[in-house]
Amino acid sequence: MKIHDPFRLGLLAGLGVIAALVIGGALSELSTILTYVGAAIFIALGLDPVVSWLENRSVPRWLAIVIVFTVAIGAFVGVVFAIVPVIVSQATALITNLVTYLQSVTTQEFVDNLQALVPQNFFDVQQALDSVLDFLTNPDNVVTIGGGVLAVGVAIGNGVFATVVVVILVLYFTSSINTFKAGVYQLVPASKRVRFADIAEQISQSVGRYVIGQFTLAAINGVLSFVFLSSIGAQQPAVFAFIAFLGSIIPLVGTISGSAIIVLAQIVLLPDSPATWVTAAIWYLVYMQVEAYVLSPRIMRRAVKVPGVVVVIAALTGGTLLGVLGALIAIPVAASILLIIRQVVVPRQDAR
Repeated sequence: MKIHDPFRLGLLAGLGVIAALVIGGALSELSTILTYVGAAIFIALGLDPVVSWLENRSVPRWLAIVIVFTVAIGAFVGVVFAIVPVIVSQATALITNLVTYLQSVTTQEFVDNLQALVPQNFFDVQQALDSVLDFLTNPDNVVTIGGGVLAVGVAIGNGVFATVVVVILVLYFTSSINTFKAGVYQLVPASKRVRFADIAEQISQSVGRYVIGQFTLAAINGVLSFVFLSSIGAQQPAVFAFIAFLGSIIPLVGTISGSAIIVLAQIVLLPDSPATWVTAAIWYLVYMQVEAYVLSPRIMRRAVKVPGVVVVIAALTGGTLLGVLGALIAIPVAASILLIIRQVVVPRQDAR
């Protein structure tokens, strides 16, 4: 349709811009909900291979879902009762040691030694410490500090709420994933439905195997970290093993970040024992190479076949756009795109 009236053209263009802004604002407001849904679908696809494995052994789907969730929740509760008390006690000791260390910072001897490294006319260490102490002891700043503590409490509450919502969504998506797939397949023309369903099943299985593989890598890092840190006499091995586990869930940068946190913490906690944190640094440097070139390729080979450069680009792009969730889903999304290119785009080009 041709529009000859400039006014109508401008009006339609303006309405288009307004509609785009409204849609963008709505997506921005719903970003948290969309993140919950995305995480739930991601986890549900990770659980689906286990449910399907039980189904292939003549277990009804509803019973397979009950078994998988019972085992998962039982394992989670077991970990909570086995590790959390240790983490709490060691975290308390960690805070105590940090407080002791920070108290030593205010001693005159330490201040003089630190000031000897920096010219006083460039940076006055004592004046900086006095300013910090004045800020903390000033009654006018109590509201600011209290607001920060309140914000932390609200963040913890939001985290608990998000966990509950995601668990409920995972249960729903896992139980209805076949119905959802069938509904999506019906939207595709009948002549292309079989091919579309085949590719979609390959993608969902690839994502599920990727999730299982990533959590396997994280579990290996967590267990090995606990054994190693305990053997060298490191401080709070359970706490830092848990950090190593959480870090390894995030591809590409998670293991590096977790390892750096652990080594730096050991330097702070054991300043008089350089052998401990040097050994820890060497261990994590070696482990990162083993994980990158031995463990990860073997575990991920059957899950996703993605070139290394694509993994790096996908993880960085996903992390930039959607944070941790983006880094998690970036690699299976890249694998899905490559699968479509190999099985759809390339055959069409070869047929011409």
